Amino acid sequence: MLASLRSAAVFGIEAYPVSVEVDVSFGLPVFNMVGLPDTTVRESRDRVRAAIKNSGYHFPDHRITVNLAPADVRKGGSSFDLPIALGLLATNGDVARRAIDDTLVLGELSLDGGINAIRGVLPIAVAARRLGLSRLVLPPQNAGEASIVTGLQVCTVRSLPEAVGVLNQPESARLEAWAAPTPPPDDDADLVDVRGQLAPRRALEIAAAGGHNLLMCGPPGAGKTMLARRLPTILPPLTFDEALDCTAIHSVAGLLPAGGGLLTRRPFRAPHHSISGAALVGGGPQPRPGEISLAHQGVLFLDELPEFHRHVLDLMRQPLEEGRVTIARAARTVVFPSRFMLVAAMNPCPCGYAGDERRTCRCSPAHIARYHARVSGPLRDRMDLIVDVPPVPASALDGANAGESSATVCTRVVDARVRQWQRYGEDGPRANADLKGGAVARHCRLDVDGRRLLTQAVEAFGLSARGYARVLKVARTIADLGASDRVRADDVAEALQYRLAQ
Repeated sequence: MLASLRSAAVFGIEAYPVSVEVDVSFGLPVFNMVGLPDTTVRESRDRVRAAIKNSGYHFPDHRITVNLAPADVRKGGSSFDLPIALGLLATNGDVARRAIDDTLVLGELSLDGGINAIRGVLPIAVAARRLGLSRLVLPPQNAGEASIVTGLQVCTVRSLPEAVGVLNQPESARLEAWAAPTPPPDDDADLVDVRGQLAPRRALEIAAAGGHNLLMCGPPGAGKTMLARRLPTILPPLTFDEALDCTAIHSVAGLLPAGGGLLTRRPFRAPHHSISGAALVGGGPQPRPGEISLAHQGVLFLDELPEFHRHVLDLMRQPLEEGRVTIARAARTVVFPSRFMLVAAMNPCPCGYAGDERRTCRCSPAHIARYHARVSGPLRDRMDLIVDVPPVPASALDGANAGESSATVCTRVVDARVRQWQRYGEDGPRANADLKGGAVARHCRLDVDGRRLLTQAVEAFGLSARGYARVLKVARTIADLGASDRVRADDVAEALQYRLAQ
């Protein structure tokens, strides 16, 4: 007896269809799986056997062959448990249909027949709609992300007997409808909590308005981490397309909460300095997104920047320029999107108190030079803004000296972003930091005084061509914050101030 069901697998953040073919024939009672299954898929034999028996069904005592087609692509994950079990039950006659072509089935089985959540449901739902399928059967924990894709009937099943009932009587299925996500409750992070630090606050606002990379340098306790964690509160809200990309990446990584749907906040990722290269940029036998992809359309914060391994930091150089990371494997090549804002923090020296008037630095010039050399020149050259974060004086810690709130700053940032969207059009860059090639010169034209100032700075300080272009883009953002169509000498001077720090 032969049964066939539709399922899917994910490679990178793209899904592809998989046909699950189950054959039960006379012979010795063995359970063979073909079609390049990985260890997780091969282990499904034991989960399927126990789930079928513990759900009250008969497990066939014959030769069982399961084929996962196409046979030349490696399959991974636990989502094939449910279609394999249903295929076996179809050969027994417990499932009325032995060829189910209009429904895509996903789910991991527990030994008692329960169905657990899986990864990567959102890209699978997109692929199902592209293939013209009408129904998706999956665990209830994944219904939120699957329901984002319109045009599909999303049927949730909590157990193997319930899945059998859905296939035998489709009209009895529990259908999930897409609902607009409710914003999560606001946390306590707000720029109003930051006392003093006018220059770093201004740099943070410029970085948010143009999507620029930012490096903060200051002694311990000056507020670098506090400032970085409040950057998402002043960024524009995610558009639907941006939210869809972010949700797909987090779905593949298994980071969406149970029942979670479309992400509504920009990601903020802050990995520890002991992170490996594969964890930062992505990788593995079945490539998974790394931290730079999980921060896509959001913020990647690297605290204590010189403590990261230098070769790990240098892996970000190409993704920072291209907005994506390419991971090549012998079988296939995966591309993960990674358009993020890099925000980093570091101390001025190993002890942290170089230049501090209140504490004595005991580091020698050689120690300080070695400390700064841990961050390569090419990576530092990709930082658009570098700002000193000095110690906060006691007089500024009084609650009466509170600065602007995140909502006030966010209004100016959104206005600046709107100017950029109108300037570049629907198909153009989303922010000034994304300008490439001739678009920089075309959209960042300087007046005579500004060009003269920038030329003098290049000659005096030896700015690279990349540094020259990044100064232009930061100056363009400063002009946008001032609601100016022209980039003036004052805008260039402020951009140079951040570029030439340290």
